[in-house]
Amino acid sequence: METIGLVAGYGELPILFAKAAKERGDRVVGFGLKGATSTSLEAHVEKMHWLEWGNLQKGIILLATAGVKKIVLLGKIRKDLLFKNDAQLDEKASQMISTLKDKKDYAVLGGVTKMLKLAGITVIDPTPYLSAFLPLKGTLTKGEPTKDEWDDIRYGCEIAGELARRDIGQAVAVKEKTVLALEAVEGTDETIRRAGTLSNGGFTIVKVARPDQDMRFDIPLIGLDTLKALIAAKGRVLALQEKKTLLIDKDEMIRLADEKGVAIVVV
Repeated sequence: METIGLVAGYGELPILFAKAAKERGDRVVGFGLKGATSTSLEAHVEKMHWLEWGNLQKGIILLATAGVKKIVLLGKIRKDLLFKNDAQLDEKASQMISTLKDKKDYAVLGGVTKMLKLAGITVIDPTPYLSAFLPLKGTLTKGEPTKDEWDDIRYGCEIAGELARRDIGQAVAVKEKTVLALEAVEGTDETIRRAGTLSNGGFTIVKVARPDQDMRFDIPLIGLDTLKALIAAKGRVLALQEKKTLLIDKDEMIRLADEKGVAIVVV
């Protein structure tokens, strides 16, 4: 049995990890952000600690007190908070941010990882616990993309790969080999909504990992909310990268996609 610290952001993914770790016989201690992490996580961890945004020093002390040597970082974090004037960073967080060359995802997560390492805490890859949510190549829905949509998928993979390589975002909206919207700090669902306002629907969303994706950090994730956003924006195709993009709510997503005539493919 191992003791694993679960540093959790928004969404269902932290709960899925906690359940999987428990099934493997590991002890999970949760660390959540007030107002962000679902309070439902408490029911799936041995103990839950709650932190304010930017309270890095307290988090490290709690990890050490709980005897945690390994942690996972899962769930969405609002990136825009780093740019808000009212973002309350403690001394340790401010010190870490001041040493970074920029505030991109990998830079921030890498800075946190280095600080944790100094305290004897290692950030680990959570995907061995989440392998059931990493789909393999193929079309998941009854409906297949058309030839033109496959062309958009291939073009979208090229553009999204470059976007991800530059650590800007991981998703792109394409229609007739024209880029409608690129993901940045706003996230995939907002990117989809923007694409919907710029077209009359019929577009394709492609989401990929970075070419050098570190699976400890910011793993691409697709869930039911993303599909609902696509349907509302009248999108037609959702494409994601095999073995590098987590797909949750799979059965419900396929059912809804088939009902609404949306194709979901893993490439």
